[in-house]
Amino acid sequence: MNSSNSVTLETDRGRPLQSMTVALVALTVCVMAFYSFQSVDIEAGYGLMSLFPTAVVVITALYTKRTIESLFIGVLVGLIMTNPVGEFIPALGDTFLDVFMNETVAWIFIACGLMGSMIGLVTIGGGAAAFGNWLTKRVHSKKGTLFSTMGLGMLIFIDDYLNAMTIGSSMRKAADKVKTSREFLSYVVDSTAAPVCIILPFSTWAVFFSGLLEENGVAGKGDGMSLFIQAIPYMLYAWICLLIVMLAISGKLPLLGRMKAAEARAESTGQVLSAEDEPYSQDLQEEAKATNLLNFFVPIGSLIFFTWYFDIDIMSGAMAAIFVTLALYLVQRLMSMLQMFDAILNGFVSMIAPLGTLFCGFMLAEVNNTLGTTEYVIHTTTPYMTSDLLPAVTFLIMAGLAFATASFWGIFVVGMPIILPLTQAVDANMALVIGAMISASAFGSHACFYGDSTVLSAKACGISPMSHAITQLPYALLGGFLATIGFLLLGFLL
Repeated sequence: MNSSNSVTLETDRGRPLQSMTVALVALTVCVMAFYSFQSVDIEAGYGLMSLFPTAVVVITALYTKRTIESLFIGVLVGLIMTNPVGEFIPALGDTFLDVFMNETVAWIFIACGLMGSMIGLVTIGGGAAAFGNWLTKRVHSKKGTLFSTMGLGMLIFIDDYLNAMTIGSSMRKAADKVKTSREFLSYVVDSTAAPVCIILPFSTWAVFFSGLLEENGVAGKGDGMSLFIQAIPYMLYAWICLLIVMLAISGKLPLLGRMKAAEARAESTGQVLSAEDEPYSQDLQEEAKATNLLNFFVPIGSLIFFTWYFDIDIMSGAMAAIFVTLALYLVQRLMSMLQMFDAILNGFVSMIAPLGTLFCGFMLAEVNNTLGTTEYVIHTTTPYMTSDLLPAVTFLIMAGLAFATASFWGIFVVGMPIILPLTQAVDANMALVIGAMISASAFGSHACFYGDSTVLSAKACGISPMSHAITQLPYALLGGFLATIGFLLLGFLL
């Protein structure tokens, strides 16, 4: 018997044992969830068990390398914990409906779908190829290409969705030509999304958090943005994240974890994608015979302009940009109206998989809200929030919650009314604590493997969310560790 046959035989023998192990673990999880429903006093809260569905999601995702299935399993576990057996199916249906009817979720679905349509139009019109060719004639090295990617990310700072989708899809061809792995590209793209948006006061993040500061009474009406700007120097995670990206691109910081294997594969074989990620990199075919840079800069420029013009509303910006792009193509007679509408539809459909991940993430957030996960964690750790330790503890707790729940804005609606009055009560530095909270939000967006920024960056760069998240995680954890040290030092010094 040759070696390949013996390996196959051993693998076949191991499968029944593996299947049995998975079945036993699944049964144990269901029993624990059912026991939780039977034994927990709902009025008293679920306590530590409120973290159980999220733990199941993380472990399942690491084992299966699949995000949608892992999230849905976590949702099912949470529903078993909170509903009797006879009401399980109706509760699942109600959760679907609650998420579907959520105005924010609807906005995200439409905005991301339209962004997919916009990218489809730019691709089929040859604009993305023209930009890639133009850039490669001027930038010939991997470092130059990646620094260009980072620079574009810092220019398109008004929204992390706009940033991730636009930069990722625009730089793929240029990065491929210099043998940069898609994993490294998506890391650079994601690192200039939320981390950049929080340190510039003209972004959707700044508008949202400044409004929360006013609502919680720590800033007067109209003064929320001023307080947000005061906290920008203390948004340590964002600054450290950008520094780590620059060091990684320049080679001063060695490649970490699986990123090292991804880059070795790309440089030695020219394969910028792993075999597992190839299904995620299906590009629309270019239809235009002759194209130019206008077919890139006009659509992208109009997208940025109209997003800003409509009060930083990417949905309205994408709608307006699509009309501008259609008019531009018609004037040039690049293609027929049917071809353009096919591109719009195909681009929208291409977003279904990442939107499915986001939808299941919102379902998990609904389950966590029912379980009181955020309230439990914050109330449990509040006694340890002294004046000196408050910034570091706030960052650690809120970053952990953001990572676990994929709620990078919602948890602060719950957390700020607890943490900000505590900040005033212990006489801690308000700007520093606000900087810690917003840093935590950026960390969660950057590190969470089923978060919106992670999913959209992976989609734009043509890899799976898990491949992107696992290769990026060591850099995010390094940034989180250094930010924690920084908040500890500043908590004692200020």
